[in-house]
Amino acid sequence: MPGSPELPALLAGPVLEVAPRLLGAVLRHGDVVVRITEVEAYDGANDPGSHAYRGRTRRNAVMFGPPGHLYCYFTYGMHVCCNVVCGPEGTSSAVLVRAGEIVDGLELARERRPRASDRDLARGPARLCSALGIELDHDGTDLVAGPVTLTLGEPAADVSTGPRVGLRGAPDRPWRFWLTGEPTVSAYRPAAPLRRR
Repeated sequence: MPGSPELPALLAGPVLEVAPRLLGAVLRHGDVVVRITEVEAYDGANDPGSHAYRGRTRRNAVMFGPPGHLYCYFTYGMHVCCNVVCGPEGTSSAVLVRAGEIVDGLELARERRPRASDRDLARGPARLCSALGIELDHDGTDLVAGPVTLTLGEPAADVSTGPRVGLRGAPDRPWRFWLTGEPTVSAYRPAAPLRRR
């Protein structure tokens, strides 16, 4: 099912405006559909926490492209996380999709994450990608054409904000947004201290 053709224009604004706008939006891949409940904003060259802070690389190239594409990356060498590219082309801003509620395809999501409770199926960025079946080869996916699509709804009425999770670069910026009181939102954890050898 294709997404809205207006999506790139809606995502072309500043990342701190786009990020809370994604709350309540629907991310679909095949039979599994997630309502987004938590996101984090990353502002490219203006943000020491961003993968694009030091410029363009092979890994982060999608972030520099047009808005409305999916930027996927490996973390800890085994988990995939996904971001919605936003802002004008070349600005390398993106919104990490941190958590969501499975609203369709529950049985398939349970098969993909058999040990998780329903609340935890997409609670956290790697879990969300696992439940949706999003892999590293979905990097660069057009969120209108698919196979992963994004549909925006009405702006959320009750949004909370706070520092991003597990971040060393600019850890205190309140650029994490979530639906207030939503049980699928992930737990906040600051970055672990670096250990000197």
